[in-house]
Amino acid sequence: MSTHRPADSLQSPRFAQPATFMRLPHHRGAAGLDVAILGIPFDGGVSYRPGPRFAPRAVREHSSLIRPYHPVLRVSPFEVLKVADVGDVDVNPMNIEDTFGRVEAAVGAVLEAAAIPACVGGDHSLSLPILRAVARRHGPVGMVHFDAHQDMWEQYFGNRYFHGTPFRRAVEEGLLDPRRVVQVGIRGPVYAEGDFEFGQRHGVRVVRAEDVAERGVPWVREQMQVARGGPVYVSFDVDSLDPAFAPGTGTPEVGGLTSREALALVRGLVGLPIVGFDVVEVSPPYDPAHITALLAANVLFELVAVIAAGRGGQPR
Repeated sequence: MSTHRPADSLQSPRFAQPATFMRLPHHRGAAGLDVAILGIPFDGGVSYRPGPRFAPRAVREHSSLIRPYHPVLRVSPFEVLKVADVGDVDVNPMNIEDTFGRVEAAVGAVLEAAAIPACVGGDHSLSLPILRAVARRHGPVGMVHFDAHQDMWEQYFGNRYFHGTPFRRAVEEGLLDPRRVVQVGIRGPVYAEGDFEFGQRHGVRVVRAEDVAERGVPWVREQMQVARGGPVYVSFDVDSLDPAFAPGTGTPEVGGLTSREALALVRGLVGLPIVGFDVVEVSPPYDPAHITALLAANVLFELVAVIAAGRGGQPR
C-alpha cells in the first residue's frame, strides 16, 4: 500500500497546510514515484490573453477540494500509485527556447526515475519539450489531445514556437506517430481552409466538438482508441471546454465540451498505456470563482485515477 497519500482531511482541514497537489507529499525529485506532479509556470508562448504562468499555483490551491476515492472508476489511486508533487520547473520567463531546454531536462529526470510526468502548465507550447523528453525514452508516441485548436500552425509573426505550433513541430521532429493521434473538441473559426491540411496529410484523426454533441460520448471514446498500439501521451487544454465551464483561459472558443463530457471522455482512457500527460492553458486572471483551476485539478485527478484503474486498481 502506498504511503504517498494526501493529508487526511478528517484530521487536517482542507484549507490548511502548504499548497501541494491534493495535499500530497512534496518531493525534491521523482525517485521511487509512479507519478510525479510537475508544475511549469510559463506563458511566453501565448498569442492572446496571458496568465497561465500562475496556473500551477492556482491548480494546487484548488485541488485541496478533491477527495481521494474515485467512485466511478472504483479506485483509490493513492493506494495503488506512489504520487507526489515535485514542485516547479524554474523556467526562463524571457526566453522560450531556454525554457524548452529546462522543461525537457526536468521531464527527462522524471522519466529517468521511471515515473510518469504529470505536468501542470503553463501554456500549450510546453507540450513540445515534454514530448521531446517522452519520445527520447519511449520513441514516437500516440496522443489523445483535448483542445479547441489543432495547434498545428506553421508559425506566428515569424516564430516557429508558440502555443499554436507544438504538435506540428512534434510531428516534424518525429516525436508523435500521427496515425495514432486523435484530437477531440476541435472547433471555431480559423484563418483559412488550409489550416487543417497538415493534420489531414499526416493522418491525424479529428473529432470536432460538433461530433461530440451529435454522436455522443461512447462514439468519441471509440475514436480515441486509435491511439492504441504503443505508448500514449495525453494533452488536455482547458479551452477544449466551453467557456461557460472554463472561462479562465487564453483563447476561449464557444460551443465546446461540457465539464461532464470532458470527465466522461477522460475516463474512457482507462487501459491505454499512458506514459505522460499535461493539463494546460489555465489563466487565473480570467477565472471567475476559480472554476477553471478547479476543473484542471479534477482533470489531473481523473488522469491519475485512470492510470491506477488501468493497473487493475491494485498496488504494485
